[in-house]
Amino acid sequence: MFTRRRFAACLSAAGTAIAADWPQWRGIARDGRSAESGLLRQWPAKGPDQLWRVDSLGEGYSSYSISAGRLFTQGQKKGKQWVIALDANTGKTLWETAAGDAFPQDRGPGPRGTPTVDGDTVFSLSADGTLVSLEAATGKKIWDLNILQRFNGSQINWGLSESPLVDGQRLIVTPGGKEKSVVALDKKSGKPLWSAPGDEPGYSSAIAFDFGGQRHLVVFNAKGVVGLNAENGWVMWNYYKVANRVANIATPIFHNGHVFLSSDYGTGCALLKLEAAGNRVKANEVYFNKDMRNHYCTSVLQDKHVYGFSSGILTAMDLMTGEVAWRDRSVGKGQLILADGLLFLQGETGAIALAEATPTAYKELSRFDFGRGDYPVWTLPVIANGRLYLRDQAKLVCYKITA
Repeated sequence: MFTRRRFAACLSAAGTAIAADWPQWRGIARDGRSAESGLLRQWPAKGPDQLWRVDSLGEGYSSYSISAGRLFTQGQKKGKQWVIALDANTGKTLWETAAGDAFPQDRGPGPRGTPTVDGDTVFSLSADGTLVSLEAATGKKIWDLNILQRFNGSQINWGLSESPLVDGQRLIVTPGGKEKSVVALDKKSGKPLWSAPGDEPGYSSAIAFDFGGQRHLVVFNAKGVVGLNAENGWVMWNYYKVANRVANIATPIFHNGHVFLSSDYGTGCALLKLEAAGNRVKANEVYFNKDMRNHYCTSVLQDKHVYGFSSGILTAMDLMTGEVAWRDRSVGKGQLILADGLLFLQGETGAIALAEATPTAYKELSRFDFGRGDYPVWTLPVIANGRLYLRDQAKLVCYKITA
């Protein structure tokens, strides 16, 4: 995972986002956390003040990245998948660039992944495997390729869902080819730098972090979790117990030399302790239990506890011991992010709630109904620059969450 310091340094070098931005999947450090403070702790019954709304995004579950006043997402319409840029302050469409053919699916068609902003460039992966590099200001294509075709990958049931990871000069994606399961591309040209063998892709997104004097990647694929040397793609370790055979979706979490992993379909969660051994790294199981079964939600870490939806039950759990602090039905099955010591909770039925991130008990502060259409509300919410952004398919609403 990007540390906040490392990612901020990369952004600064590229002349890009400010601290309150949310430039990639799960925020600046891929941890589901915003550094903003001074946020409202109570909302009116109808919800926070609505600043703008658009209904033009088309189909899809893609979340969004926000950088330098622009919001980037994906949507499906007119027989194509599109990368879309909006003015984050007004909702005005700035540009739309076609990026892949329409992707049909009975649980909801269209793109799933979130665009990644790196300086003046946006990288986006469509559900059919189309990977594009675009100018952030104009949407002009710099380069593109289909990762399934290029690296002999195979499509998965609900469509490719990962959000590309920028790590220095590398762009990391998971086409899932037998010999090229994970690949690193030169972000400026799209040319391959290295590839690692392995399994078909899962629905998860990679993280990167520093440990033991080396740069590491962790990828949750279709059959298990793999730890890689980010510089050359060498496989350092594998862990299979936490994987299910249906859909591994949650993003791994790295903290203080440990990796937390979770999946649903009756599986559970695991904490691994990394151990440096020369130029290699081992991953030793600290615990495995069934008390945190993240489906499409990824947990967030606050102090010593992770908060996440264990299937349909919101759960607080001690990261290091696996001991459950509390459970609550909250908004039902859903998503969450964290800011200012608060959990922003989104139920798939459209219920939105605000609760304290505390291991003492579930303490809900406010709630309102966002509504839902023909499919569950699965898109991850985003907080940036004092605003909360919520999406349900074509609908995107921006709320003011500061006084």
